Amino acid sequence: MRIEKNDGFAVEGKARSFRRTMLVMGLLAALGANTVHAQSTTSTIFGRAPVQAGETIAIRNSSGLARTVNVDSQGRYSATQLPIGTYSITLMQDGKVVQTRDNVVLQVGISAEISFNDSGAAAGAGNAKQLAGVNVSANALPPIDVSSVDSRTVLTADQLAKLPLAHSAEAAALLAPATNLGAGGARSTTGQPLISFGGSSSTENAYYLNGFNTTDPNLSQGGITLPYGSIDQEEVYTGGYSAQYGRSDGGVLNMIGKSGTNDWHFGGQYLYQPSSMVASQNSTYYANGLPPSPVAGRLYDPRNQNNSWTSVYDLYVGGPLIKDRLFLFASAEMTHTEGNSVNSVSSGTDSHYKSTLPKWYAKVNWNINDSNLLELTGASEKSEGSGSVYKYDYNTLSDSGFKSYANNTKHGGDMWSAKFTSYITDKLTLTALYGSMKTRSYSQSPAYDPNLTYIGNYTAQNPALNGGTPISNNQNVNQITNPGMNFVSTNLRVALTYSLGDHTITAGIDNLRTAARNQDELTSGPGYQWIYGYVTPANQPLFPSLGVGAPASYPNGASGYYAYKYIFNQGGNLFSSERAEYIEDQWQFNDRLLFSIGLRDDGFTNTNASASAYMRQTKPQWAPRLGFSWDVFGDSSFKVFGNAGRYYLGSPIAPGDPANGYVATSQFYTYSGIAADGTPTGLTQMSPPVSPNGAYGQTPDPRTMTATSLKAMDQDEFMLGFSKTAGPNWVYGAKLTRRMLRHVIDDWCDVQAVVDKAASEGITDVNTATCYYINPGHANTFSVQDPSGAFHSVTLSNTDMQFPRAVRRYYALETFLEHPFDGKWYGKVSYAFSRSYGNSEGQGQSDIQAIGGTQNEDWDFPELMAYANGPQGNDHTNVIKAYGYYAVTPELLVSANLNLTSGGPKYCLGYYGPGQTDPDGYGSNYHWCNGQPSPPGATGRLPWLKQLDLGIHYRPAFAEHKLGFSLDVFNVFNGQAPLNLSPDYNGNSAGTPNPLYGTPMVLQSPRYVRVGVTYDY
Repeated sequence: MRIEKNDGFAVEGKARSFRRTMLVMGLLAALGANTVHAQSTTSTIFGRAPVQAGETIAIRNSSGLARTVNVDSQGRYSATQLPIGTYSITLMQDGKVVQTRDNVVLQVGISAEISFNDSGAAAGAGNAKQLAGVNVSANALPPIDVSSVDSRTVLTADQLAKLPLAHSAEAAALLAPATNLGAGGARSTTGQPLISFGGSSSTENAYYLNGFNTTDPNLSQGGITLPYGSIDQEEVYTGGYSAQYGRSDGGVLNMIGKSGTNDWHFGGQYLYQPSSMVASQNSTYYANGLPPSPVAGRLYDPRNQNNSWTSVYDLYVGGPLIKDRLFLFASAEMTHTEGNSVNSVSSGTDSHYKSTLPKWYAKVNWNINDSNLLELTGASEKSEGSGSVYKYDYNTLSDSGFKSYANNTKHGGDMWSAKFTSYITDKLTLTALYGSMKTRSYSQSPAYDPNLTYIGNYTAQNPALNGGTPISNNQNVNQITNPGMNFVSTNLRVALTYSLGDHTITAGIDNLRTAARNQDELTSGPGYQWIYGYVTPANQPLFPSLGVGAPASYPNGASGYYAYKYIFNQGGNLFSSERAEYIEDQWQFNDRLLFSIGLRDDGFTNTNASASAYMRQTKPQWAPRLGFSWDVFGDSSFKVFGNAGRYYLGSPIAPGDPANGYVATSQFYTYSGIAADGTPTGLTQMSPPVSPNGAYGQTPDPRTMTATSLKAMDQDEFMLGFSKTAGPNWVYGAKLTRRMLRHVIDDWCDVQAVVDKAASEGITDVNTATCYYINPGHANTFSVQDPSGAFHSVTLSNTDMQFPRAVRRYYALETFLEHPFDGKWYGKVSYAFSRSYGNSEGQGQSDIQAIGGTQNEDWDFPELMAYANGPQGNDHTNVIKAYGYYAVTPELLVSANLNLTSGGPKYCLGYYGPGQTDPDGYGSNYHWCNGQPSPPGATGRLPWLKQLDLGIHYRPAFAEHKLGFSLDVFNVFNGQAPLNLSPDYNGNSAGTPNPLYGTPMVLQSPRYVRVGVTYDY
């Protein structure tokens, strides 16, 4: 839908020998060794002990949690649903300590095998074996997790602290092989660059915090994340997750926050990024000629005049409120940035800004008793901004006077959750989580003048009427929103896990509800904007399909200059409900082979302000999940795994805005003068208000807004891979991935096609929507209302709709080589060869920097999809990543992070067909370029992104290594690759060149330096 809002980013020694002879996957069959899954907050400890009478396993962590589990007749034991942390595992016999393994660090979703070996001679009645008492430090676990069937990267707090990374969950996620910066420069609601997983759009991911889904409900632009120093572990999930989780066909960022322990700890960190150590950003220039009234020649955006500095303050405290029972961890982080950003010449302004990103996190753990746990979590992430806007002289590169105050903005919000775990028996565990999140979207000017009209594209003014200098005014607000706009989401998860022999069965529900309130948006000023345009030749009709003729046909239009009055207005509450049930079996088929078999049923319903459903993907929507893991040699040294699954994705809130009706019209005029406030004068009307989507304010009947046969967006995924040790210090592996998007949901605006098909069946359609939500590339059935009020079903085949089949295919070969940390150094290098191709990027459309929903133009009309097939925006054929750290001395550590990513496809969008027409009123947005077919990538590829980050960390011995100093240099060689180019070849007619075509819109961030000091007690 083309809505023009004009919106302006293990154990060693004997244990090892024992593992080689006795570690079999039967260990994992130890009643639930594989019950941990992605997006969870827990893990599992399992293993074997020589069979003895009176044996039990005592498990205790640093937060006082204590569990005792039995050893079965085969010598196997398992403790599931354990919170991550550091554990001590003790083999007991008749109440006496036999052997202990200390310092076992559990990672989320990765089972830890801790087995106990024979030690001592046989003696006693019945030749019972005597086990010698021994205490072993066991912080080194097998490097390969043979209990998982998925694909993930787990990053610990220690790794995050040592690597040179930006302070965000997204920066950490980019270490995973199948992740890339989202094409088009999309950013989260709080300003973090969004990530593309496996070729998917950057808004098709899920965010979790301590098990609660914090994904932005409006446009899926990221989610609430933790203060960086409070991340205990971050699980970056790139595919193959279990039936317990859904609502993502991209990837998952699963953050586990820190918890208090039996020892009090506190500390803090200060980071500073001085403006003097930020390299200049490259300025950008018109790449395809000049506008009618150029401001400073070819200069488009003097980015080298930008300037900024950043400080980050981080404090934390954690410890026991009641030893062994009640614990607290709390933290707060504040990021403060100030600077100025010179906007493009089309804006004429320099923004002096202040922004803060306050975050806080608190968690209370209550060990009610050894069988019942309660975890309470609260977190907040908000982006707040303010500033002043100055007029800018692009010839002298300096401010030329105060224009207005910038909008005060507040985005993000707060969440809380409660999770209860009950170990009812050794075999039966209950978990229940409930939480709520409230996010806001506030943007208001402290000195907003409702009488001033916003002037758009003023560089296209007739130079004969402005003296060669574009005329504007002090209005810098183009759209206003309801200050009370907010979104409230609740998440309920309940699951029962039962171990039965070689099977561990989990069943549960996963429900997510959202209410979006006060969703009002409208054009600023008197309720409209004035936007200037220019066409050549002047006798070229502007939008013939809408009845907008040529400027030359009207007085004062002979030179091709015109203006149009743009009005946008929408509002109303919206609601969504996403419900799912699932069942899953972790089946230990034999000693070495594990099967994961699951089935999930998702249902999605979206309703308008009257609580009437306008979009419903009804149940059942079966999502099978099948996976296996084969421990080839039975010693955790060689694993082969595979996975196949289907994943459904519900629609976010934003695409539902038209469900309450909206206005998006343009009315065209020629003009003979320009007033001092930049508005056109001497107007001659060229057209009535027109809208390519028929958006004239009518509220559609919800029954007629969406295809009644609508299927949810879903994707099938297949993976096959292996991991293998190479000696005691190396692990290598490879994985093949295939993803196929089966259905996509998008809006379709060719309403006349439905009217015509209904008429051919003798039905008069009296209640047409502005656009319909459909499954592009498939047959769709619509509910049509006749004059009597009766409804009829009308089906249009894909041939009727004149669309190609919707396609997004992704395949990849990933390889890696890793050196686990040995006390001296850690390193990992990965290479991914991949392709993401088809005619749909999914929810996004990066060529026009659209992040999803109604902002996309794909599938609106058949002509827009001609020659749309090719590499999609998130296609990066070659990606090389390497990161690691080296302890030069116990005090000094150096680290590095390298990212080499080949560029995505370039785009050239123009007018339609060899005749360069505009059949749908979308201007230069068809996959044609200068009269030639122009599929994605036809004009080449963007250059490689090359970035090296380096770090030095120093913790002096005189401060007992509690005090630390750091120096990080990001983008050492100051690469500034363009990440997105303006794709429109033409201006407002086939013969009018667009001077911005090929001009970089998004660039790689320049080099900067960050210094820091840390204290941990």
